[in-house]
Amino acid sequence: MERLSSPWSRLLLLLFLGWVSAATEAAARPGFLYTRNRGRCTPQFWSSRREPWPRMVPQTSTVSKVFGSRAFERYRYDLTLLEAAARNDDGENAFARLVKQSTAALLNAYARKGFPYSAWEVKTRLIQALVSEKAAAIQAQLLSEANEACN
Repeated sequence: MERLSSPWSRLLLLLFLGWVSAATEAAARPGFLYTRNRGRCTPQFWSSRREPWPRMVPQTSTVSKVFGSRAFERYRYDLTLLEAAARNDDGENAFARLVKQSTAALLNAYARKGFPYSAWEVKTRLIQALVSEKAAAIQAQLLSEANEACN
């Protein structure tokens, strides 16, 4: 009986109970793999092909045909919307981020009710942002925020 009442056994018991409590709480929350799911409106989601694309913009549509001649001047003539959404060179390249986020925003405008931008607004925003790297970076950030907030 004296062993159970010693300060060390109490400390061990408290540590064990704390560990069990933390493990139980952690089991109720999603794990690392689940927290990386970025939503149904991001470029990553659209490039994964988990959901059919809107009929108005097939995956094989080119950026230049969908966004117009100004986009043709900035991007490859044969860059498809699927390739634009799947880009991974958008770290420091504001124009790559812009086309990636614009593609997702355009798909969201067609497929998600309540998306804050209409399709023509997304197209207009991309064209207007092509004037400078700063404008492209700002517009890419705004579209990224809209894509992340969308459900």
